[in-house]
Amino acid sequence: MPASVPLFRTRRDIFDDLILDAVEGLERRWADELAGVEFAVEDVPPDLNVYDTDVLEDGEVPLARLLPGRPGRQAVPPRIVLYRRPLEFRAVDRDDLADLINNVVIEQLANLLGIDPEELS
Repeated sequence: MPASVPLFRTRRDIFDDLILDAVEGLERRWADELAGVEFAVEDVPPDLNVYDTDVLEDGEVPLARLLPGRPGRQAVPPRIVLYRRPLEFRAVDRDDLADLINNVVIEQLANLLGIDPEELS
């Protein structure tokens, strides 16, 4: 493909880039705390009757979920899962989506660390 032709970016690619931007912004100040945290994206949340407190919701629609991980011999790292379609649906444009993703990442990371989200901003 010629250099003058922009590469096609899917909505999924753009969403993933926005998450990376949000995480990279936090890594400058919180590198140690973010070191073992995994971030994942699912298109839609799982179909559950009731969501635990580890789920960040807008109304009754899950936007993200924090899986705290498990230390020990068979350690499982903490994971923050963002649900792409509900987040995209709530955004007016790409800048709004970037802000929303950043806020959700901050909220879930603050929940993981047991601190106020304002401390991460």
